[in-house]
Amino acid sequence: MPVATRPWSADPYAHALRRRRGPLFLRRADGWLLPLDVERWCAGADAADLSALHRCEGSVLDLGCGPGRLVAALTSAGRSALGVDVSEAAVDRARRLGGPVVHRSVFDELPDEGGWGTALLMDGNIGIGGDPAALLGRVTQLVRPGGLLIVETAPQEVDERVEVQVDDGRGATGALFPWARVGPRALERHSRPAGWRATTRWTVGERRFTALRSRRAGVPR
Repeated sequence: MPVATRPWSADPYAHALRRRRGPLFLRRADGWLLPLDVERWCAGADAADLSALHRCEGSVLDLGCGPGRLVAALTSAGRSALGVDVSEAAVDRARRLGGPVVHRSVFDELPDEGGWGTALLMDGNIGIGGDPAALLGRVTQLVRPGGLLIVETAPQEVDERVEVQVDDGRGATGALFPWARVGPRALERHSRPAGWRATTRWTVGERRFTALRSRRAGVPR
């Protein structure tokens, strides 16, 4: 029988990060598998990543930062940045790269709430919590009025909320947890009621991104 562990917090996710390679998947209840690109997450920022980082404004909050490649790239370029992740293994690796990271959920209290210039939801992290509208609403509380949010969406037009578990393809699985997959059009539908206005879409290779601007009123800091 597969051995169940906590999502993102123990084997097989932590084990894959220690090895810096997969295989690793998100498995739906119907058996469908979404490959997770552990090798890319553990490498340096690539051209697609940099296309997003070059658009960042002010201080940058990377939500679901994983092993920290984006925070490391930002800080090495002299930018003020902070990573946030629930995985102890990911946070440990990110800190070894020299990036400032906190071991928390996006829904926990975070430093400088309401003052961040840009928030990042990369690598499909719009799926965090399984409720894109709630997540987008939370991010409005984190960035400054008029602040920026950059989201990496699913490459295809999809809008689904499911339960998944981390699976290494060899019998080890994590506990079930809620997740979402959102394409560009669905992101815009969810973003408007949450106080965001989509401003730019772009594609690098097979990866798709959307930049959104907060409509929250107030005096920017």
